[in-house]
Amino acid sequence: MEQRLFYNENIIGSGFELDKEESGHIIRVLRMKPGDEMDFTDGKGNLFHCVLSIDNPKACKFEILSSEQGKDKRDFNLHIAVAPTKNISRYEWFLEKATEIGVDTITPFFAKHSERKIIKTDRLERVITAAMKQSLKTFHPLLEEEISFSELVKQPFDGQKFIAYIDEKVTTELSKTYQPGNNAVILIGPEGGFHPDEVELAKTYGFIPVKLGPYRLRTETAAITACHTIQLANY
Repeated sequence: MEQRLFYNENIIGSGFELDKEESGHIIRVLRMKPGDEMDFTDGKGNLFHCVLSIDNPKACKFEILSSEQGKDKRDFNLHIAVAPTKNISRYEWFLEKATEIGVDTITPFFAKHSERKIIKTDRLERVITAAMKQSLKTFHPLLEEEISFSELVKQPFDGQKFIAYIDEKVTTELSKTYQPGNNAVILIGPEGGFHPDEVELAKTYGFIPVKLGPYRLRTETAAITACHTIQLANY
């Protein structure tokens, strides 16, 4: 049987209860019965093997049989800050793939050339959660609230800081500048790119200009490339 992973961020003690939506899915759609065993994660790196004890479709209950630490823990923190795309489905694609590859924090930010100024965080959270469960990860990436570019670059960060963009003056590649084992935050701009003033501001706060290869990439492709580059460097 294909392994399934379920998510409940409030797993405490020896048992827990699910909300109406999750209970209805497990009882009515998946047709689980008392005694059936399932795996859960709390999104904090823990894996729980559980048994269904009460099959109430409005509030089913599980007992924890055993627990262990997940196998996707990393020794470094990866933070990808990405301007939301005009077509939000492309941003959702990035969230899904970054979660599968491995990312710790994602920050949507609005820059001078941003074409999208509003996002629905709840929907984006659901995309991340679904990708986490599908890829059997036990860590749920943190999706931060949207922020302006100027506020973002001023935030403290313990690790290497990069801003990725296309410019003939940018000759340093991320893959050759990033030092494996270090925390990293990478800024990926909107479709219209970063404004020169934004680049200068980022550099003032210690961000290193880098390129992700010889070609121009879409925002979401650049973000995935950056994510994968850091992961490969740490294998």
